Amino acid sequence: MLTRAHYLPAFSRLGGYDRALLDEAAWGGRRSRRMFEYWAHEASLLPLDLHPLLRWRMAEADRGERGWAGLRVFAGERRSEAMAVLDRIRAEGPLGASDFDEDRSRSGWWEWGDAKRRLEWLFWAGHITTTTRRNGFERVYDLTERVIPGAILALPTPSRADAHRQLVERAARAMGIATEGDLRDYFRTGVAETKQAIGELSEQGVLRPAMVDGWRQPAWLHRDAKAPRRIAARALLAPFDPLIWERARTERLFGFHYRIEIYTPAEKRRHGYYVLPLLLGDRLVARVDLKADRKASRLLVQSRHFEPGAPADTEGELADELAAMAQWLGLERVEARF
Repeated sequence: MLTRAHYLPAFSRLGGYDRALLDEAAWGGRRSRRMFEYWAHEASLLPLDLHPLLRWRMAEADRGERGWAGLRVFAGERRSEAMAVLDRIRAEGPLGASDFDEDRSRSGWWEWGDAKRRLEWLFWAGHITTTTRRNGFERVYDLTERVIPGAILALPTPSRADAHRQLVERAARAMGIATEGDLRDYFRTGVAETKQAIGELSEQGVLRPAMVDGWRQPAWLHRDAKAPRRIAARALLAPFDPLIWERARTERLFGFHYRIEIYTPAEKRRHGYYVLPLLLGDRLVARVDLKADRKASRLLVQSRHFEPGAPADTEGELADELAAMAQWLGLERVEARF
């Protein structure tokens, strides 16, 4: 493994930083907490002020209208089982799935037992949230009111339409320019709700219609988006980075076909197991399969591929970025294995 995926987007934007600061912001005490875990496009770390804007999603899950089929049963006929788990957390304090006998021998995404499913439904429905991560991975849950700062919980819950309007504006601000589908995917908002929000934001002048050469669909430009004279970015991007998460958008923006191959059999992989694209300026110019060998203090480059037409300085820029990543991870050297 290279490092936990949630650490990488901040490194891509800030360079070497103290990961303990992110841990404190995400899973620290109520006074120091700046983020919470919940479902955005996928499971995400989100700023606290988004909590009121996602309460409609929690309410839907509570009614059994959202979430995987294996979880929705706990909103209905098996609700009493989930409420018993909630009562246990209320009485005993924070618990993870491994604190329940039936789930102690299970591990992995596809090995969820009933206790884990009950916890995840309670999480979807907003009854509990993550208070910390055990061993850096396993979610440990507590009552939402004991984790989220009281000032955030006291904020009024906006109407569903207002929440969608604010979420779509957040998505547009983050993306700069985006199609309706892009805006919908950012927070996984519904088709009708997104259309309505775009229409209202357009009338208010927050979103402006735009056309992009080569795009089949019309686009929307946030009124605060600026076109810089030059872009001097250099970053290795995690497979789950918001910039490249939506693969069709990545291909439209950068002409870069990207698929994560973690679940692809080794002999069928084209580029590697955990591949990070390299952003240089306004282009994705290379991709590398990386792994941290902490025992030998090495950042292993298991494969490297340059894109057609990559600038002449790509190799040197990539080497510098790999060296910076190794230093950030506390590894002594970078070693090529291809």
